Amino acid sequence: MAESTATAPAKDLYDVVIVGGGAAGLGAALTLARARRSVLIIDSGEARNAPAGHVHNYLGREGTPPDELYAIGREEVVGYGAEIIPGTVTTAHKEDDGGFRVGIDGGRSARGRRLLVTTGLVDGLPAIEGLADRWGRDVLHCPYCHGWEVCDQAIGVIALNIGPAMHQALLWRQWTDDVTLFLHTAEAPSSEQREQLEARGITVVTGEVAAVEADADVLTGVRLKSGEVIARQAVAVMTRMDARAGFLDDLGMETAEQNFGDLVVGTFVASEPTGATSVPGVYVAGNVTNLMAQVIVAAAAGVNTGAMINADLMMEDTRLAVEARAVSV
Repeated sequence: MAESTATAPAKDLYDVVIVGGGAAGLGAALTLARARRSVLIIDSGEARNAPAGHVHNYLGREGTPPDELYAIGREEVVGYGAEIIPGTVTTAHKEDDGGFRVGIDGGRSARGRRLLVTTGLVDGLPAIEGLADRWGRDVLHCPYCHGWEVCDQAIGVIALNIGPAMHQALLWRQWTDDVTLFLHTAEAPSSEQREQLEARGITVVTGEVAAVEADADVLTGVRLKSGEVIARQAVAVMTRMDARAGFLDDLGMETAEQNFGDLVVGTFVASEPTGATSVPGVYVAGNVTNLMAQVIVAAAAGVNTGAMINADLMMEDTRLAVEARAVSV
């Protein structure tokens, strides 16, 4: 099966237009295409996990590079008749007939009876020298995604807020007995928190972090503003996670805040378990609505939401058939 090479929509109207060609979008497209729905995926090619070397915790595809996993998925959905075009969606509007038109960069557009948004999220890293360059390799955020690959190594946790940083430090301790918590800009641990850290053998370092250092493309340490360098082989940091959903503004959709205790850690598009949003006909799946979803969870959410969209279209098709029958009788 060959992947689509088109750059413009082939149809005037699709059953479903999917914005985003990652795990959630491809999972939904596979479900819908196998249900004989016409499907268009518009993909910007900006996968969140593109910097990572491998996808983990994906049963049957453990350790597969992200690009390879998505290439396999694209080939599968195209084989069932779905279409994929490259592009960034910039606008979305509801049409008089209840469908949707999305504007795509380059002056293109596409129309769908239903709109599924699977655009994922953007990770905002602290402004620390070297972090962005090593993101997804030895600057990490999730031990379930990367912990096995750095187990028994010297790991540093950079704190921005003591609550999430405590959670991270104690969690990473599961994978190694050499964890250092860099307080950076976070408040000092409480007496109870310090007791927990000491009991687990986690070292606490005060002072702001200036940079992470590397040699021969390997992370070697964390440099404080004081100039002191503490040797580390990997660094964990909590990112600000924000849904890629700005193009939904014209539909009147707003993102909600995701909290960790009293701390806002990101934004997401709220939805029902079916993926339905506050705008009838617009659905979401994956990280755009579930910031914590790993790849396999996002793919499963896409499959589930695809089935819900098909059921919604089924009922509309039935209503239209009944109306047409009444006119013809």
